[in-house]
Amino acid sequence: MFFTTIILAVREIRRHLLRSFLTVLGIVIGVAAVVTMVTLGQGATAAVAEQISSLGANILQIRPGQGFGRGGGGAQAPDFAMEDVEAIEEQIAGVRAVAPQAQASALAVRNAANWQTTINGTTTQFFTAQQWQLESGRVWNDAEEQAGKAVCVIGNTVRQNLFRNDDPIGERFRIRDVACEVIGTLSARGQGGFQDQDDVVLMPIKAVQRRFSGNRDIRFIMVAVDDAYDTASVQSQIETLLRERRSIGPGEQDNFNIFDTRQISETLQGTTRILTAVMGAVAAVSLIVGGIGIMNIMLVSVTERTREVGIRLAIGAVASEVLMQFLVEAVVLACLGGLIGLLLALVVTFFLAPVIQVPFLFDPQINLIAFSVSALIGIVFGYFPARRAAALNPIDALRHE
Repeated sequence: MFFTTIILAVREIRRHLLRSFLTVLGIVIGVAAVVTMVTLGQGATAAVAEQISSLGANILQIRPGQGFGRGGGGAQAPDFAMEDVEAIEEQIAGVRAVAPQAQASALAVRNAANWQTTINGTTTQFFTAQQWQLESGRVWNDAEEQAGKAVCVIGNTVRQNLFRNDDPIGERFRIRDVACEVIGTLSARGQGGFQDQDDVVLMPIKAVQRRFSGNRDIRFIMVAVDDAYDTASVQSQIETLLRERRSIGPGEQDNFNIFDTRQISETLQGTTRILTAVMGAVAAVSLIVGGIGIMNIMLVSVTERTREVGIRLAIGAVASEVLMQFLVEAVVLACLGGLIGLLLALVVTFFLAPVIQVPFLFDPQINLIAFSVSALIGIVFGYFPARRAAALNPIDALRHE
């Protein structure tokens, strides 16, 4: 009986193809919009997580000043010293690696090629903290680090712009008036946060301090925390140590800040999820509009087929069978719209994801939920017209012209 009802519903839909298509258009747009927004939102969340994680796992970044800058309108916060780095390494439990960094921006030149890049002076612990593997070559040794020798490890962006297809290992290029020998190349990482991580030249920190910055100051410190330790606890210990070393009294604000990359990742992912939910909710409004469209057309269909309903009731059909016929017709329309909407969303997200540079993540759960909601809308908005058809008086229905 139910199978026959479905056949009758499909036959009635085929009789008015254009009207049926226009009826389900709201459902199609609603389902497609919801699935597209949620899928792209999940891709954006994954992209944010990947970019933040590429900065390193369990990393604390210590910078002078308050917030992301170096402070407000007051006195400029002092940079760190190598003694601060040594104190953190020796006195704080749970520290896996401590990498001081001194930075400068400079023009790198090789033959006719040149590239404006960032010179990052650090120690070999930087590679341990970042878990950044070399693509080729080696890192500098302790003797080269102590002597401040002009050797460097370059990122993929610098390699492509200065060396093109040449092997850079053993070659030299000029940074300002310093000739730097390339001893290694870093594996590609791409975007990390808001910058290209591969656009970097790594050198021993003493070489950068002597030849570029002209002082022994350390711009910021990167601390890698052991997985067995709580990052928040280690951060609290570092804050206490640095307040003591920088002579910050009780009640005074810190003139440094510590950023936990994991907390930043969680905050950004949470924000992205909220935005995705809001966009999905806004897009879901069109599903309600589509449901109203189905109700409207089904009421018109009941009016057009009043005589047909009267004949069925007169020859023995019960009201529940008539109700079921119209209800199934509404649900079939809604499900058809939901299916078309899912296919449309799949195509749109597949081609749009690379354009906005987020991964394409197919989520069966959101697709199943969207399809189920479309079927539910067919039931909710199709019940009133179906109930109206089932409540018709056979004699009055037969008299209807």
